[in-house]
Amino acid sequence: MPTRRHFLMGFVATPIVLSRLSHAAGVPVQLSRTPTCDDDDDLTPAQTEGPYFTPESPEKQDFASDAPGGEPMTLAGYVLTENCQPVAKALIELWHANEIGTYDNSGYKLRGHQFTDAEGKWWFETIVPGVYPGRTRHYHLKVQRPGGNVLTTQLYFPGEPDNERDRIFNAALLLDVRATSDGKFGRYDFIVA
Repeated sequence: MPTRRHFLMGFVATPIVLSRLSHAAGVPVQLSRTPTCDDDDDLTPAQTEGPYFTPESPEKQDFASDAPGGEPMTLAGYVLTENCQPVAKALIELWHANEIGTYDNSGYKLRGHQFTDAEGKWWFETIVPGVYPGRTRHYHLKVQRPGGNVLTTQLYFPGEPDNERDRIFNAALLLDVRATSDGKFGRYDFIVA
């Protein structure tokens, strides 16, 4: 079974693959560096920030060391325009609960930000967040292209029993999650105005 590092290295080294485009027999369509989105040019849906956002988070990619007891997860994707052009230097801010569903509200554990590379790629080494009453498993994110508006949204896990009970769950925000030999790899590509 491949590792999270295997998926991340493949992700970093390959052309853009948009997981939400049409698939033939479940195999993602590989696209050139400047593709057109065809029918998949909808902007990523916005969602509530929630009560646990803390401004001025540190710039970091390694969240896993904040919660060494959690299940490892590499979270990755692209930031793209409506016509699938990669967005370099877009801000990606992430915050989420620890493995038992608790947020760090006094510091910056499992909180931070980074910027996309020249090809619009981003990734975090983190953990699978725990659930807490009233919500399904999720990540909170803010995405902002240089000079653009801030998109505040959440990403969800497929197959979670609480998805249907969560009043703000949106299937358009499902991660593409793969099991690896050392945790999970989750992929989502943001489309921003």
